[in-house]
Amino acid sequence: MVAMSLPDLVIDDAVRAALREDLGHAGDITTDAIVPADAQAVARFVPRSAGRLCGLALASRVFESLNVGVVFESSRGDGEDVEARQTIARISGNARAILTGERTALNFLGHLSGIATATRDYKTAVGDHGAEIVATRKTTPGLRALEKYAVRIGGGGPHRYGLFDAVLIKDNHIAIAGSLRKAIEKARAGVGHLVKIQVEVDTLDQLRELLEVGADAVLLDNMSLEELEAAVLLCRGRMVTEASGGMTLERIADVAATGVDQISVGALTHSAASLDIGLDIELGVD
Repeated sequence: MVAMSLPDLVIDDAVRAALREDLGHAGDITTDAIVPADAQAVARFVPRSAGRLCGLALASRVFESLNVGVVFESSRGDGEDVEARQTIARISGNARAILTGERTALNFLGHLSGIATATRDYKTAVGDHGAEIVATRKTTPGLRALEKYAVRIGGGGPHRYGLFDAVLIKDNHIAIAGSLRKAIEKARAGVGHLVKIQVEVDTLDQLRELLEVGADAVLLDNMSLEELEAAVLLCRGRMVTEASGGMTLERIADVAATGVDQISVGALTHSAASLDIGLDIELGVD
């Protein structure tokens, strides 16, 4: 897997927003009432189930933001597969900071690891067929960069990051433009020559019309396996093919076998279950 990381700016913004949401105007009133300000503690991050790790840098930054003296030592890294009950990181320092940051750190780590694990499982199911698993824009508002990163950690691709980096013409665009040809012509006139254009179709007749006009890629939406196979033959060497719609783990291998280049899976970001990870205190407060 190619080494990758999130920019510090993205990490800092996400952590600050999450802590601000949790702490509100009064802070952690439970911990502050119970735990002495100078108390120290040691804790371990331990997954309760197996999966692929993602989000360790965010977890570390949570505690660093609360107390610069907290030490976060990870024995594993993003992209590594771990078994249940394996210690993945150890944290030591100010007990208040550890307890206050616990849930925020676990939310990031569990959520992103869950996405990475789901992506890994979809990629594994594809087997040797070669189709790339890609994410969609069906992400949690405010967390897209993190969730797209988790998909990459799982072995998938990002597809579009947003509305700004590629053109995707859908049925409503075509309806308002008046025709497929007009929609594509307007898109080409409105964006730079380096911007890719993809068009969504849901029938082979629409695909044939698209091939007459031309585009960089086609989104084959909710097609049967037979239709996907026919679409791949029609598009071979002419545009990138992407299958979309109802992509379950049980179905993904059959879809990949049709020869499509990419398979978009919205469930990676909108439905992936969090990886169950806990924070276990090793030593109580002094």
